[in-house]
Amino acid sequence: MRSEHTRILLAHGSGGRLTHELVETLFKPAFSNPALNVLDDAAVIAVPGHGSLAFTTDAFVVKPLFFPGGDIGRLSICGTVNDLAMKGAVAHSIAIAAIIEEGLEIGVLRSVVRSISSACCEAGVRIVTGDTKVVEKGKADGLFLTTSGVGSIAKGINVAGSRARPGDRILINGSVADHGMAVLTARNDFKLKSAIKSDCAPLNRLVGRIFEQSKEVHVLRDPTRGGVATTLNEIAAASNVGIIIDEALVPVRPDVRAACNILGIDPLYVANEGKLLCVLPEKVADKVLACMKKDRLGVDSRSIGEVVGSPRGVWLKTRAGGLRPLLMLEGEQLPRIC
Repeated sequence: MRSEHTRILLAHGSGGRLTHELVETLFKPAFSNPALNVLDDAAVIAVPGHGSLAFTTDAFVVKPLFFPGGDIGRLSICGTVNDLAMKGAVAHSIAIAAIIEEGLEIGVLRSVVRSISSACCEAGVRIVTGDTKVVEKGKADGLFLTTSGVGSIAKGINVAGSRARPGDRILINGSVADHGMAVLTARNDFKLKSAIKSDCAPLNRLVGRIFEQSKEVHVLRDPTRGGVATTLNEIAAASNVGIIIDEALVPVRPDVRAACNILGIDPLYVANEGKLLCVLPEKVADKVLACMKKDRLGVDSRSIGEVVGSPRGVWLKTRAGGLRPLLMLEGEQLPRIC
């Protein structure tokens, strides 16, 4: 597949179809190797005599730097910890680099650093190395952060986007679209007044609870850019299966739904930063769901759908009882969201 685009668009950073096209046609062919080609949230690297490690890297360019429920510092730690957790890894070490724009107030940077430290304590991880660069005014929009993280994977845990099987259930740990709509309303471009807060949170302890209950989990993914719909499409494609979710079962907070309706945005395509999708066999789904509900980040967990052999792709069972396709995100709904 060859892209028809000759220049990068904002949509190439959306996490949707154009992002995947960019990865598949440009980056993957150039860097192809078994660890990379899986294209999960983190790579699994075997260390002879020491089991397996998960390794991930990420960049954060959110605008504004501070938003209800979080900020770029908290987001950077939670995002890194969560990408490791989606491979069943216990995160322990993070590297962070700050690209700072000339003129940024020291007080702003201090607040971000404090938030990073607080999030590390909450997640039980530590910053072990980093870097700092300063660029000319107008070249970085305040502050960009990049992170890399390492975590260890316990024996017997094997989760991957390619492991979903017909008959599996799909669980989620709470309401969708909170983060994306919190950031969007914080920009105040649309003059919306709301009390929506980001769900930004480290999911490693919730994931630990899940694996204490059962190691039979097939897939874990956090639906960030592109939202639940795009993430489910990634899973369906990697596993060569179909996925059907029930519109009536997908939790959306009333204020979030209202904001989405006003702006004409489907909450299933909006970014989340404290949610996970858990795909697992039917036989263990109920006990894992009960376990998730005991965690503060999982009290609103529920089952929202199932994996099927046919039809392939991702489908939404509407409230009217029909099925409509849920395709991967097209274009860029909410730029600079994470």
